[in-house]
Amino acid sequence: MSILDISGVSKTFPGGTVALQATDLRVEENDFITILGPSGCGKSTLLRMVAGLDTPTSGTIELDGRQVSGPGADRGMVFQSYTLFPWLTVLQNVCFGLREKGLPLAGQHAVAMEFLAKVGLKGFESHFPKQLSGGMQQRTALARALANNPRILLMDEPFGALDHQTRELMQELLQGIWEAERKTVLFVTHDIDEAIFMGNRVVVMSARPGRIKCDLQVPIEHPRHYSVKTAPAFIDLKARLTEEIRVEVRRAAGLADTAGSISI
Repeated sequence: MSILDISGVSKTFPGGTVALQATDLRVEENDFITILGPSGCGKSTLLRMVAGLDTPTSGTIELDGRQVSGPGADRGMVFQSYTLFPWLTVLQNVCFGLREKGLPLAGQHAVAMEFLAKVGLKGFESHFPKQLSGGMQQRTALARALANNPRILLMDEPFGALDHQTRELMQELLQGIWEAERKTVLFVTHDIDEAIFMGNRVVVMSARPGRIKCDLQVPIEHPRHYSVKTAPAFIDLKARLTEEIRVEVRRAAGLADTAGSISI
């Protein structure tokens, strides 16, 4: 069942810069879609429009049949940068959206503590963001987004600033939460391994001006462990996506290269 419909959505910024050509995408219930492509291809622009943080130049975005016209609690957003309120504790950060919804204080704390436990931060609820590592700050941001029970979780390179080991731990953590909570996720990344490991679909975007070039199913069952990276299906899809991105990077640089295009 489709919960998010993106129809003919484009974005042109003042001055005439086309960030995104007319784009269509249908997101099904409990999809985990990773959006992959070279820098400047419009991945983050598309995600921000779904979040209601930017307005499309043309086209429509509908969530559960209702047009997106601005930010809303039905969409939870996690950015690459650590967007916690530095003057609030971990618990207060996670409670922020719940407080805005008017939930009583006891209810706020109960829900927040539930999700802090799920992201492995039980015992850190009284800490301030500056006392946390980067990975712990992102876990707090994830708990805050999930606590609001959004219909869809939007993630813009959320692990891009983390070291390799922490990034892998966060990927496994998010996979586990996704499987348990049955959320729908749109996840922007530059990393091909991450795109395949995390997603049940990988959407590849072309170089500027951006458009969706292909939409591939990931033929690897859940639950997933990092051992899947040695599986033939993973290796084959990685090779295909690597070539696709290489072609797009060369095209963006003005270098002729049409080899390796995926046929859909």
